[in-house]
Amino acid sequence: MPGSRRRGNGDGQPPGAPLWMVTYGDLMTQILIFFALLFALSSTDTKKFDMFMTSLQGSLGIMQGGQTVEKGEFIEAGDIGQLLASQEEQKQFQKLEQNVKDIVSQNNLNGVQVNLDERGLVIRFMEGVLFDSGKADIKEPAKVVLNKMAPILKQSHRQIRVEGHTDNIPIHTREFPSNWELSTARAVNVVRYFIDKHNFSPYLISAAGYGEYRPVAPNDTDKHRALNRRVDIIILKSVSENEEPK
Repeated sequence: MPGSRRRGNGDGQPPGAPLWMVTYGDLMTQILIFFALLFALSSTDTKKFDMFMTSLQGSLGIMQGGQTVEKGEFIEAGDIGQLLASQEEQKQFQKLEQNVKDIVSQNNLNGVQVNLDERGLVIRFMEGVLFDSGKADIKEPAKVVLNKMAPILKQSHRQIRVEGHTDNIPIHTREFPSNWELSTARAVNVVRYFIDKHNFSPYLISAAGYGEYRPVAPNDTDKHRALNRRVDIIILKSVSENEEPK
């Protein structure tokens, strides 16, 4: 009829939920994800957290005026997973470190040092703790020390590397033509002791002999050379089993 108008559903809205409700629901989902990840990333480093915030702001459409995010600046799900795994591993190693230090303290084990580095947890036995000078047979009192360490090492369920080290004074005996043979024999004997006496898996423990070529101090004084004559037992981190120490 003249003057009549065709009308839709009475208010001009398309069928279904209002558009504002869809946007609102999406916003609430993003905020929920934000707080879940904020909790997970509560102990992460500032740089990665800032990158995450930039990514989140972009996904919510609340970027500051004039800012854009370049490709590669977003933190992907895999990166967050690796970060959380690294943090969890660090906590495990800190607990391992404290447990070993407790054993050292409670048993007054002189000449044993414990510290974390990029490779993992290093338990350092200085000269005379495990072996007599120029020898590779584990001393009987030293076996008591190794027996106390064995449960923690085994229960870590991680790769363990035993390293033998010497100073730069040459050795040339019928048994050990050089420091290579001496340092390697010492490491192998410690590994063999753990396997034979404490049923360590041969797949999780290895030996390495470095002779004089991984010093921790200059070989310029008797005191410094004594620091280099050592055996290190290292509980390795997942990412550094094949890395060389810095």
